[in-house]
Amino acid sequence: MKDNQEFKKQLIRRAFSLARRVVALVDDFPNKQSARVIAGQLLRAATSIGANIIEAQAASSKKDFINFLTHALKSGNETRFWLALAKDLNPKLISSIEELLKETSELVKILGSSIATLKGKNKL
Repeated sequence: MKDNQEFKKQLIRRAFSLARRVVALVDDFPNKQSARVIAGQLLRAATSIGANIIEAQAASSKKDFINFLTHALKSGNETRFWLALAKDLNPKLISSIEELLKETSELVKILGSSIATLKGKNKL
């Protein structure tokens, strides 16, 4: 049970850290209309990952828990889209964006695997 609690804490920490890093990245975007649109969408998607993981912790049922994790997964996939698009905004940011894409992809894999396990789809 302790390993599960530690796993949850680590997942929350990683999602929170990702959100903070995305906030910092967006602050370095150029001052253009296209960048503002991407920034807004990226901020909403990236911060939603952790928010939905936190909400899942307070879920009233297994179905509710899975639903919140599914929303976090969808936000993760959306975050990857906006990060990929953000690469075109400033070549100097590509390295930072690649790191964020890697972390987001790892979170998406963890969430997808967790959801599949909870639904019983990972049985041997």
